[in-house]
Order: sequence, then C-alpha cells, then structure tokens
Amino acid sequence: MSRKMEKHLDRFRIVLVEPQDSGNVGAVCRSMKTMGFSHLKIVGRTREDFDENRVRTLALHAWDIFEQAEFHASLSDALGDLIIVAGMTRRTGKFRKYFSLTPEQLSKHLEASPSGLVGLVFGRESDGLTDAELACCNLAVHIPSSSRFPSLNLSHAVQIITYALRRNSQDQQECFEAVPQERILELEDTITRSFESIDFFKQNEKDEVGRFFTDIFSRALLSERECARLEKMFKKIAALKIHRPPGAR
Repeated sequence: MSRKMEKHLDRFRIVLVEPQDSGNVGAVCRSMKTMGFSHLKIVGRTREDFDENRVRTLALHAWDIFEQAEFHASLSDALGDLIIVAGMTRRTGKFRKYFSLTPEQLSKHLEASPSGLVGLVFGRESDGLTDAELACCNLAVHIPSSSRFPSLNLSHAVQIITYALRRNSQDQQECFEAVPQERILELEDTITRSFESIDFFKQNEKDEVGRFFTDIFSRALLSERECARLEKMFKKIAALKIHRPPGAR
C-alpha cells in the first residue's frame, strides 16, 4: 500500500455501537485490515465483555486491531474528535435522516471533505442504530440489498463500506498524467537509436520510423511508467547484438 493511500485511509475510524457477539467483532477486525483500515472504536462495551479467544479466532492476523481499539462509554464521547460522521442504516422514518447515501456516493462525497478524522458508525447486530444515535451522525448511509432479506452481518457491512472507500481512493491513486510531447520524443529517440545499433534501417527511413512511433505513442497517452518500460525493452534489444557471439545468427 502506498504512503499516500495509507495516509488517506488512516483518517477513518470504524465505530461499533454495542456489538453483541465476540465473533462478529473479530470478523470486523479482519474485514478492516484486509482493506487497510486500522482504527476501531467500540461504544457501550468494555474489553472484558468480549470472549478474547473468540475474537482472536475470527480476527486471525487482524488481532492487533482489537488490541489497539478504543472503548467509549457513550457515542458522543467516541465522536468527539471527528469532523464528519456517517451512520450506517437501512431504516427510514420520520425521525431519521432526510436522505441516505450509497457506499459509492459516500466515498465521492468524502473526496471534497476537508482533512480530518471521519467516523463510520455501525449499530447493533439485532436492530442497528437508534434514532438518537443516527441523529449524532452527519450523514446516513445504506447498503442496497434485497427487500426479501435486507439484513447484513455486521462484518459484511463493514467490508462493503471499507471496500468502497478503498476502491475509490485506489481509482484516484491510479489516475496518471499522460507524458508530454518532449518525453515522447525522448522515447522515440531511444527506439530509433536502438534500431540503428542493430542495423535495422536498410535505407534512409529512420525519420519516418521515428514519426511512426511518435504518432502511435501520442495517441496512446502513455504514462511515465510505460515510457520507462518501453525504453528498457528497446535498450535490451540493442544490447543483444553487442553480446552476440561472432558468427551467431
């Protein structure tokens, strides 16, 4: 994981309100770690409330997340250092939020948010967040699911939300700027010189071949990484002749 990605994901806090099952807490830790999230807050429970062996069994190599988790007596206390709080809920009603975002919409919304810590609040396995708890959140988020059976396991919900946030961040990371024309010309020069070194040109065609590659590469919108790899390949082609034994074909 790149430092930029790590720094971005480090701003998130997964907040579990009164989780009821030790196995679910362990599974949440595993879901978090697979997506690069490491900060867990647990509300309304103490560390002693959980079966440590059960948590460890489900967390596997993510046990350290539970070890480092923060425990808070109240939700307001857990949210005190956060600038944005999103509550996960599938229920609507008069005293709930006016609208609810999908995980993808949440991720896009947070792109424009100022720097600072963001809380992702998940309710109890049995009945989720109360109206009052959701009111403590700035945003409501729902995971689209079948109306025949809309309930998700707690760790599955955490996995889906964290995946959406990581995926959007990764999409941003993987965006690249196409190299400028001067870089394309450098690549074209490397290619034509490599061809020249292996006696590829039989007539005065070096300039035409150079323009041919320049036009192709310009349309392809190459990244710097792609340019560097192409240069390495053509330099290797040129080096093959230098190291070829005399008389070899």
